Amino acid sequence: MVLWWIGNIILLVVILPVVIYLLNRVLAAVERIRHATDDILRGGVALIGELQGVPEALATTDATVSEISVGAVRYAGSVAKLLG
Repeated sequence: MVLWWIGNIILLVVILPVVIYLLNRVLAAVERIRHATDDILRGGVALIGELQGVPEALATTDATVSEISVGAVRYAGSVAKLLG
């Protein structure tokens, strides 16, 4: 019975403060993560407002890629003549 009481005292004096300390560190990390995710969410919402013109810009992408590919093919043909 005495050993049982000694074990309980050790649990309360040694183990419980260590558990509380570790729990405090975990909860502090969770709070930092929560604040970081809130900042990311605010930034994402602000970014949505900046993306209103993207569909119109993407509509002209096919023509731009076609023009660039024509120029790239001409350039590659000239380089092939120089190297060949």
